[in-house]
This record gives sequence, C-alpha cells and structure tokens, in this order.
Amino acid sequence: MATLMDRVRAYLRSPKGRQNIDKAKRMAQDPGTQQKLRRFLDRLRSRRH
Repeated sequence: MATLMDRVRAYLRSPKGRQNIDKAKRMAQDPGTQQKLRRFLDRLRSRRH
C-alpha cells in the first residue's frame, strides 16, 4: 500500500500536479497575493500575544 507521501510525490510529478505547482508559483509572485498573506500572518501573530 502506498504511503501518503508516495501518493503526494506521484501527484506532484503528474501533469496536473506540475500545472498546479506552476499556478502556485505565479500566484506567489503576485503583489496582491503577497499583501493578503502578510495581512493574514500579521493577524495570526497578533492573536498569539
């Protein structure tokens, strides 16, 4: 039986997985997405204190 990590690796090597990786990389480069992530992380950090 394949472990979860084996299944994830197989997915990431598949055409659909590579497509999703490329999409995530493009989204990470977007300034709007970066700003949303910074705001989200700031909210998380402020809740811990």
